[in-house]
Amino acid sequence: MPPKMKLVIRKAERRDAIPAWNIRNAAILAECTGHYSDEQLANWTGGEITEQFIDAVSQHWYVATANESVVGTGMLDCSTGQVDAIFTRPDRMGFGIGRAMLAHLERLAAESGLAQLTLDSTLNAAAFYRKCGFVGDQLSVYKSPRGISLACIVMSKQIVP
Repeated sequence: MPPKMKLVIRKAERRDAIPAWNIRNAAILAECTGHYSDEQLANWTGGEITEQFIDAVSQHWYVATANESVVGTGMLDCSTGQVDAIFTRPDRMGFGIGRAMLAHLERLAAESGLAQLTLDSTLNAAAFYRKCGFVGDQLSVYKSPRGISLACIVMSKQIVP
């Protein structure tokens, strides 16, 4: 993080849904260009925030804040070990926010008794996840809750208690 910025990760609340939506869309457009078509990016980031998205944020998401401003997101479903929605505000990328979020989610998973985390990585993010200890090279298709299908890489990580 830049000097004088303390990163805090906390459980997301409904009020975090709009900042999470905005960070999600900005991160996708900043990092996924060239890996997915313009049409896929437009479908992925277009439209309005839905009640389903707001509910998901309040149920399973976490936010990283710096000076009380949301700068990153992450999602963990403790019933399945599925990780998703690791997004960082583009102007804060490269400061370790994504790594800190993954480490936080791993601690929560371990505390919940999970032995493994799984995720569907975007094509551009697989190298990041590998640096964080995830393995996997199998190409698959991610089907978003909004009905969008995107190429992804299925990855997993064993959790050490």
